[in-house]
Amino acid sequence: GTAALIWNEIIREKVMNFIMNQSKEQRILNFVLQNAVRGDPRSVVDTIDKYCSQREWAMNVGNEKGLILDKTVEEVNPSVALELGSYCGYSAVRIARLLKAGARLLTVEFNPQFAAIARQMIEFAGVQDKVKLLEGPSQEIIPQLKKKYEVDTLDFVFLDHWKDRYTPDTILLQECNLLRKGSVLLADNVIFPGAPDFLTYVRKSPHFQCTNYPSHLEYMQVEDAVEKAVFLG
Repeated sequence: GTAALIWNEIIREKVMNFIMNQSKEQRILNFVLQNAVRGDPRSVVDTIDKYCSQREWAMNVGNEKGLILDKTVEEVNPSVALELGSYCGYSAVRIARLLKAGARLLTVEFNPQFAAIARQMIEFAGVQDKVKLLEGPSQEIIPQLKKKYEVDTLDFVFLDHWKDRYTPDTILLQECNLLRKGSVLLADNVIFPGAPDFLTYVRKSPHFQCTNYPSHLEYMQVEDAVEKAVFLG
């Protein structure tokens, strides 16, 4: 079943890390540097999808859920967007390529190795003028957004970091007055690995209007979903 699939991928990754003396994330970046078109965000996204569907599974949002992400970004047309969890920079590049002139994306990554990869990915895709990568824990960075990063309110937030941070960080965004009426939150992996407390929180809150988009786990036929929560003020 699902557990066996994931377990096999973990074992394979450990073996490759050992043999090649580099991380999977480094291999993804190298594959992009060698095969994608510099300065072409679509090419970077497609190349990562190709690597992860054919060679090694990775926790990007992937193409199926990526289309839901694209559609949401296009509908919101944000001036200021926030991503929690940069990982390899896949979704940052995916979001940035849809941003209008003058719009910006702040992407937060806790893991320094992932942040280093994401920085290079963003730069190679040519979207570094639209994307600012902030390194550190989300619970420290969110309260700094207004003063340090001159954010008034966020038009769009993509949650794709630690699943147990979804709820506290959503509460933090509310407490820091970073959401306005109409701000849209989009949360990945709400079914697998799952964020049940987040779903309960936003669905029961009078401040959010929710829509669920059933989908599949990136690069696998495992059921997953993306949750959209519109802030009502």
